[in-house]
Amino acid sequence: MYSKNTAIISACLMGFNCRYNCKNSLTHYIDVFLKKHNLVPLCPEQLGGLCTPRERAEITHGDGFYVINGYASVKTISGIDITNNFINGAKEVLDFVKSYNIKLAYFKEKSPSCGVNEIYIGGTLSKGAGVTTALLLENNIEVLGVK
Repeated sequence: MYSKNTAIISACLMGFNCRYNCKNSLTHYIDVFLKKHNLVPLCPEQLGGLCTPRERAEITHGDGFYVINGYASVKTISGIDITNNFINGAKEVLDFVKSYNIKLAYFKEKSPSCGVNEIYIGGTLSKGAGVTTALLLENNIEVLGVK
């Protein structure tokens, strides 16, 4: 069982090579986060069935809220629709946090899954939330963005 000070974190921020390009985004804040919380690393894209490495993907228009409400899709740069993978991964993360009553996530900015304030839309860095972030926010989970 996880304690009340448990938070989830984008696995790439903890140094796992799970990004689309097989790299990570290890954050220099990790020691600060570990002093405050027990961290559980998760990768929504892998939980949704995508492999690593994989093609880079972007939300077609709008943001993650548009995707989870059926108004937008997530496509690879070659045009393959992987919306269901992103939605399924987001649901897996939500099921996990609900199962363990986790109320906080540290997520990687600019990611189509985890972005909190910034994501890429049509090749342009834009304001908006990723798919998993949107689903967590709709379910009253606090999500903090890490650059």
